[in-house]
Amino acid sequence: MSVALNEVAAVILAGGFGTRIRHLLRDLPKPMAPVAGRPFVEWVVRYLAHQGVTRVVLSTGYLAEVIADHFIAHPIPGVSVTCVPETTPLGTGGGVIHAARNAGGTPPAAWLILNGDSLVFADLSRAVQALADSSVAGVILGRQIEDASRYGTLATDTAGNLLSFQEKRPGSGVINTGIYLLRHELLDEFPAPRPLSIEQDVFPSLIQRGRRLQVVPTDAPFLDIGTPESLPQADAFISGNQSQFLI
Repeated sequence: MSVALNEVAAVILAGGFGTRIRHLLRDLPKPMAPVAGRPFVEWVVRYLAHQGVTRVVLSTGYLAEVIADHFIAHPIPGVSVTCVPETTPLGTGGGVIHAARNAGGTPPAAWLILNGDSLVFADLSRAVQALADSSVAGVILGRQIEDASRYGTLATDTAGNLLSFQEKRPGSGVINTGIYLLRHELLDEFPAPRPLSIEQDVFPSLIQRGRRLQVVPTDAPFLDIGTPESLPQADAFISGNQSQFLI
């Protein structure tokens, strides 16, 4: 069954503690790091809006009220933003389930899952197009890089189906960008334990159940602000890509 972008709702995982850069942010949660005049997570929402996504759910945790207060005071035209806080750490997979089940409204055809501390200027319509194949249960955006030592890599078969997540290792590889598009009904197949990791628990379980997860490559610009070395690069990254945002 095909899916359109206006039938997709996004879950942004914005509950992390940001341990590696907390000394740079003081009393702010990592997704609220000020970048080019706005919190970083607002740029993520504006990127989604530019792509045509109009419904966004923020899965929050550490200092959740700071994020919620910001979007109440600074709404983004044409975008519904709902914050769903965790009262106990649920992991990335648990956070998705909690956010999706407590966001209210009609369930979307598919959930777009991404991180509140990274940006990949991928064309999301390519992920949507992959779901036109009814045998594809979900899509993972992958990116080929020369040095994958900071990231885990994706192992796929010749058809581009995910086989496994591989541990961090030196050398080139296709890394996981942390952007997933999953059919709504797939959330019912997430394993029960909490906390729950998408990469370590959910996807291996789905593969074992025979669900087809397609890796769609992108060569789009990518930035993760989660280290003291990468955070200072964010201003130039955002300022140099203004055409990617709803302004």
